[in-house]
Amino acid sequence: MNDTLQDAPTARRQGLLLCHDCHKLVPAAESTGTCPRCGAALHLRKPNSINRTWALVVTAAILSFPANFLPIMRVDFLGTPDLSTIMDGIIYFFKEGSYGIGAVILTASILVPCFKIIGMTLILLSIHFRWQSWLRHKALLFRIIEFIGRWSMLDIFVIALLQVLVHFQNLTTIAAAPAAPYFAGVVLATMFAAITFDPRLLWEA
Repeated sequence: MNDTLQDAPTARRQGLLLCHDCHKLVPAAESTGTCPRCGAALHLRKPNSINRTWALVVTAAILSFPANFLPIMRVDFLGTPDLSTIMDGIIYFFKEGSYGIGAVILTASILVPCFKIIGMTLILLSIHFRWQSWLRHKALLFRIIEFIGRWSMLDIFVIALLQVLVHFQNLTTIAAAPAAPYFAGVVLATMFAAITFDPRLLWEA
């Protein structure tokens, strides 16, 4: 199988450059360094892809601790503040019998970010140590990480929606707590890590 992969025709071997913005294939011999269609800079591989992806993954891992352990939502009811973390909200929905909502929040707010951080770490380690097994599975893993990244802002969306809908002057108000910007940072860092990473490096390893 390794021989088949090594002999497979690639754009690089054919002397072609791929524009990362408009996905136009440009012959390297005719290239002026910019895409003739959209004007974006052309590269054989994304510059500093590994270093940038590592930096973003490590940032997401560090931010995940305050995002999960600090309160993410504050509810003021009759002047009495009540702070809750992501896990507090999940436990509340499960106790109330709303298993579907609890499962959705658990998946989108805890499992998905952890899955993306661990998955990207495994892919980067695979390139660093040149692990040549399970390449197709790791490529599929990256596609899944890239696809589900957009669904990770569920908690922030729910808090923003509740903040607008639940506001009865001095009776009840809902506001974002300190963990909200950290959680948004985790989501953005993992999304940018998937954008910055060049999956072709996985096959070249």
